[in-house]
Amino acid sequence: MPTIIRILTTEGLQTAPYTAESLADAAQYEPHDGVYTVTNTYERTKTLKLNAHLDRLEDSAARAAIPLSLDRLRLRQALRRMIVESGYGDVRFRITVPSATPDQFILTIEPYIPPSDVIVQHGIRVITVANSARHNAAAKTTDWLHDREALEKSLPQGVYTALLCDEAGYLLEGLSSNFYAIMNGELRTASAGVLPGIAQQIVFEVAPALLSVRKDAVHHDDIPRLDEAFITSSSRGIIPVIQIDDYVLGDGTPGAQTRRLRATYQAWAQAHLEEL
Repeated sequence: MPTIIRILTTEGLQTAPYTAESLADAAQYEPHDGVYTVTNTYERTKTLKLNAHLDRLEDSAARAAIPLSLDRLRLRQALRRMIVESGYGDVRFRITVPSATPDQFILTIEPYIPPSDVIVQHGIRVITVANSARHNAAAKTTDWLHDREALEKSLPQGVYTALLCDEAGYLLEGLSSNFYAIMNGELRTASAGVLPGIAQQIVFEVAPALLSVRKDAVHHDDIPRLDEAFITSSSRGIIPVIQIDDYVLGDGTPGAQTRRLRATYQAWAQAHLEEL
């Protein structure tokens, strides 16, 4: 199924001057100077925390000095029209605001493919990248969308993603995800030097009922002592991490706390869906 790309202008939805095979492929045509957000739909036209995505889009624009004026109702209506007309069912979509034309929105949709049962049930391997903290990490900017492509292409076979570390060796975030570790019965995740995730908001909502939460990053030296770990993103929810670099966590399978958190997360998400 082809990816659908439209430009929302003051005159309505316009066909983009390029085509692409996926959201990832379409990124090459988008400006390096802009802000964006990505999420997916459920039951065709239902979304999860879309207003939070739009809040962050506005915050990212402010941090990047982009004069964004967001008509949320008009944007929602345009997305709904694209989704219904596509006939795709559930979709994954990106909203991009170019710095040069902040009154125009690049809307890109593709069929949504949820995380495979293999990675959910068996977990993923990740590697760390030293001294790789992002500039202006609290803003979701398109320059990172382009910059991370080289890192993604260089990942060894069998490695799902990379974790960015600051110069002191603290584990910050994934290439397109937040990172969490469970150590000594405590959930740890970085609160500085990272993009505040929308899925992360849900984790902070549900996790305290299961274990204590500490918003501080773990250090690379802590990896051998970690009990469990996972990443989150809006389109994937919670994905267990079973190996970091050469260190296998626990018995090499998703841990009990991570499985409970994922089940609680999924239930929360299902209960909070809303129509576009």
